[in-house]
Amino acid sequence: MSKPEKLIAKLRNLNGSFTWQELEKLLHRLGYEKQEGRGSRVKFSNGNPADMINLHKPHPGNDLKKYARRQIIEKLENGGLI
Repeated sequence: MSKPEKLIAKLRNLNGSFTWQELEKLLHRLGYEKQEGRGSRVKFSNGNPADMINLHKPHPGNDLKKYARRQIIEKLENGGLI
């Protein structure tokens, strides 16, 4: 299993943890670019406006919340990326 496949499997396992750094690595490998906004706001874009992912960096911790992971999974599935 390749590194992106392992990260996708870990992202889909909502019972485990998934860090912000792992998300950045995965989205970069899927062709997304990170755009920092104000405060903790971050956009990930791959050139297609329909595939844009808008998030807040988790704080004070580093793990993504389950609702955010579900939204990311749905967006990537709808875009045919996973």
